[in-house]
Amino acid sequence: MKDMKIILASNSPRRRELLKGLDIAFTVKVLPDIKESYPADLPAAEVASYIAGEKADAYKDLLLEDEMVITADTIVVLGTKILGKPKDEADARRMLQELSGKTHQVITGVCMMTREKRRVFSVITDVTFKEFTADEITHYITKYQPYDKAGAYGIQEWIGYIGVTALNGSYFNVMGFPVQRIYSELQRW
Repeated sequence: MKDMKIILASNSPRRRELLKGLDIAFTVKVLPDIKESYPADLPAAEVASYIAGEKADAYKDLLLEDEMVITADTIVVLGTKILGKPKDEADARRMLQELSGKTHQVITGVCMMTREKRRVFSVITDVTFKEFTADEITHYITKYQPYDKAGAYGIQEWIGYIGVTALNGSYFNVMGFPVQRIYSELQRW
């Protein structure tokens, strides 16, 4: 891996921060207009890895011999329902009310790809929230404006501090980038 140039294909400041924490040199390159759609009949557990793979495929013809692109996509799943990024305040409120007092899954799909090799995987973390009051939801949405986050929340923000009662799996996965698994995959590459 020493001779490999890593490209993080993400606008997410959280993903940049987490990858930087691995002490691995990388650059950020984001192509415009990559679709994040998936087949309607795809099981919820496979959606994030499917989208991560689609994102990586957009880079396939652009990669040099010594480059690896890493893409990721994170979704929140409650039962069989996927909660993506909220469209507006009302949508964020609805999502947080649905998650209140329940356990849900955060699934991050990752694709690591060079010109010769492609590895796609997903990491699942179970997160349990306490029952939120209407005032707590309003405070969070108003102060933190979670419109760029799957499920309308960031675990590293206030709502995570006061709301998470149980976590089974990777905390960093819930932030949107399972760095432990990525590091392990890089070591095995």
